[in-house]
Amino acid sequence: MIKLTILAIAMATAGTAFAGRNDQHDDHTPQHGGIVVPGKAADFELVAKPDVLHLYLRDHGKPMDVANAAAKITLLAGADKQEVELKPAGDKLEAKGSFKVPAGTKAVAVVTKSGKTLGTARFTLK
Repeated sequence: MIKLTILAIAMATAGTAFAGRNDQHDDHTPQHGGIVVPGKAADFELVAKPDVLHLYLRDHGKPMDVANAAAKITLLAGADKQEVELKPAGDKLEAKGSFKVPAGTKAVAVVTKSGKTLGTARFTLK
């Protein structure tokens, strides 16, 4: 009986320890004012403006090195479709130009790193 009680207390304590854990990997709060989509290998944050697109990559809450990364984003705004290549620019991937990004625009990003697909993220702009 004492062994069962000790086992029950141990299991309850372990359960509350994990339940109270607030891992940064689970924090999908935008760090740059964009929209965050969690992925298996990274979290993706898209900041879309009419003259620039930024894509930030995070791994367990920490910025990822984007030196060997690239992305192709497809923007779908109503009947308009635009494909854009993003290249490394400091701590993010970036493309400058003229983009139609009104609220409701769908964006699909295919991100590669060192020539291998890191992930795909789907966004709906607000």
